[in-house]
Amino acid sequence: MNLKTKCIHFLKLVFPHNFIEWGIFLFFLISYGIFGTIIAMDYRIVFDDRIPWDAYFSFDNRSIVMTGGGFERHPLSNYFFDWYRNLAFYISDGKKDEVFRLVYAWGSNIAISLSLVQIYKYLKNIIGLPVLVGLLLVLMTSFFSTSILLSFTPENYTYTFLLLCIFNYYAALKIRNGQEIPVAALTIAGVGVGGLTITNILKIYIPLIFSKNLFWNWKKLGLLVLKGVVSAGIFVLLFLNRLNFDYHRIFTKTGEQYEKFSQPKVTPLWDMIASWFVGGNVLFPSFVIRDYHNKQNFQYKALFMDVYSSYFSYAFVFLLIAMLLWAYLKNFKNSWVQILMLSFLVDIIIHAVLKFGLHTSYIYGGHFVFVYPLLWGWLLQSYSDKKMVYQSILAVTVLMFCYLMLNNGYRIAEFFDFLERYYR
Repeated sequence: MNLKTKCIHFLKLVFPHNFIEWGIFLFFLISYGIFGTIIAMDYRIVFDDRIPWDAYFSFDNRSIVMTGGGFERHPLSNYFFDWYRNLAFYISDGKKDEVFRLVYAWGSNIAISLSLVQIYKYLKNIIGLPVLVGLLLVLMTSFFSTSILLSFTPENYTYTFLLLCIFNYYAALKIRNGQEIPVAALTIAGVGVGGLTITNILKIYIPLIFSKNLFWNWKKLGLLVLKGVVSAGIFVLLFLNRLNFDYHRIFTKTGEQYEKFSQPKVTPLWDMIASWFVGGNVLFPSFVIRDYHNKQNFQYKALFMDVYSSYFSYAFVFLLIAMLLWAYLKNFKNSWVQILMLSFLVDIIIHAVLKFGLHTSYIYGGHFVFVYPLLWGWLLQSYSDKKMVYQSILAVTVLMFCYLMLNNGYRIAEFFDFLERYYR
């Protein structure tokens, strides 16, 4: 395959290339664009140089914009955000003003809009859902709290969301066509995804396990291991190069971060998982406002998610969990479903088992929330020949979607009230 053909295939993979996909992209680009533009132009919440962290929902916008975040969790993201920051300064004439904020809001808008296109591509081209059903699941995903917040937030999670959506669709295509993932693609994906958030690099190698006849062909297994070692080795070298090969800093800083973000909280474990890890990335809970200040005594208000206060919200979350488990069990022998669940399992272990960041796990949705509509799609596809069950699942989906829209619309109105009072 020559370079021109590879470039064409890459563009078709990442960007819309038919009428429906362009329609999806433009619809969300305009919708999120209006939403993000208002927030960026009228309020300081997207970026305020005086606020070091946690202005809303624990997103560290200033840290990400200025440095790319801590190296121990985001080892190579500084290179991306250095370039991004220079672009924003160029457009805003070197000022950290509303234009500066607008550049970041629109970058996030484009990333999330493209992510939704990737989800539709998977639903349509891999699962084979009808167009209208695929559009329903994409529209539902667009109302997830993660999608709404990341559509204007300059964060690593925003771009991790996009890269993971692209890679999962790419890997699914390779498996469908009986092809191997090339070492170059593994390396690019590992550096991109792992460079933005290091724990996600594990997800890049999960599809390799499902190569056809892998464990019956020692030569094939050896080549696969070699590809993994090469791609991971390049990532490690780039990571160490950033640290001037002082690898002791990795272990020291990682230990500090684990101690800081894994301490038990007053909230029961089950409620943190239900309200924040699973639910908070989809359905907004109620909010709580806290007083914060930077080290120069600048006082500011910070917004956090509380646990759910409504039985309907808990019912929504437990129904969501039931649908995901049903989809997994029904399609247990499906390689694509196993890849999605193993990817999700990485986050379950990190946040729900090890409790890393569980008290603010609603910010990590970009790492896994795309799994929800894809598993939902597989559940629907598995009952495509049983009309009554299929229509029942669709009916439940529509009801959940209606509740999701009403709840999240109400919470976004509360968010704007918070902005109006404290971030004009």
